[in-house]
Amino acid sequence: MKQPTPPAEDKPKVSPVPVEPAVTVFPPIYNVPMTAPLQWLRLGWRDFRWDPTTSTFYGMCFAVLGLVLAVVLRYAVEYFAGLLSGFLLLGPFLCLGLYESSRRREFGQRGLPPTLTAWRRNLGNIGLFAAVLAVIMLVWARASVVIAALFFPDRMPPIEEMVVQLFTFQDFDLLEFVVIFTACGLFFAALVFTFSVVAMPMMLDRNTDAISAMIVSFATVSKNVPVMVFWGFLIAAITIVGFLTLMLGLVILVPALGHASWHAYRALLGPDPPKRDKAAGSAASPG
Repeated sequence: MKQPTPPAEDKPKVSPVPVEPAVTVFPPIYNVPMTAPLQWLRLGWRDFRWDPTTSTFYGMCFAVLGLVLAVVLRYAVEYFAGLLSGFLLLGPFLCLGLYESSRRREFGQRGLPPTLTAWRRNLGNIGLFAAVLAVIMLVWARASVVIAALFFPDRMPPIEEMVVQLFTFQDFDLLEFVVIFTACGLFFAALVFTFSVVAMPMMLDRNTDAISAMIVSFATVSKNVPVMVFWGFLIAAITIVGFLTLMLGLVILVPALGHASWHAYRALLGPDPPKRDKAAGSAASPG
């Protein structure tokens, strides 16, 4: 006798984009070739074109934020420089929606709304990590103001005047300021990069806790130092290009970098447990 079919509402519901269960072991860390960052950028641009609406939305948010800082702090160069460079320190958190967009692409899905609430899946750990980044940014912003005050006790000259003096070697004190300011900024940037290069994608994708994600990120950088230096240089250079285009370049460049960072995570930590992206991990070899 044929059994009756259960009602539709009794059938288990399946999420269109599976979420990995919490991972309690450290994933394998792969060695990647020096050319891997170029492959990540190519895949990042592919993801941008896959869902241009979502990518452009986030790019416009970055550009508008940069323009607002430029307008509000146009007469306070020291604050503007500190906050604008601090903008890079918050990048791993601000790109969360772009990571989710690349993650959804692996399932053939696109759309902005789901990326806006991706943080809910691991709220506590993502929130903790964001708080750490915010504290580091505030410390750097304060340090940048102190450095400026030491060299310019009265007031900082306008940016246009500083550029002219630098390129004509009229003021060697200004050159010393730029060197010290840049070195201090690089220290904070390297610190954030080392502990976040794969941390945020890992927490989003594998529900990892914040401390474990930062440890894995540190180990990943330690295992791929030359590649990570190259990758960090590309991120900084591409972002600076976006700034130099009066923030307009950020609309395209930052989303592409965010997507590329997702593929960096995929390549560096391998396809296990999520065996979905073969292209990103094909160039990697386990160490």
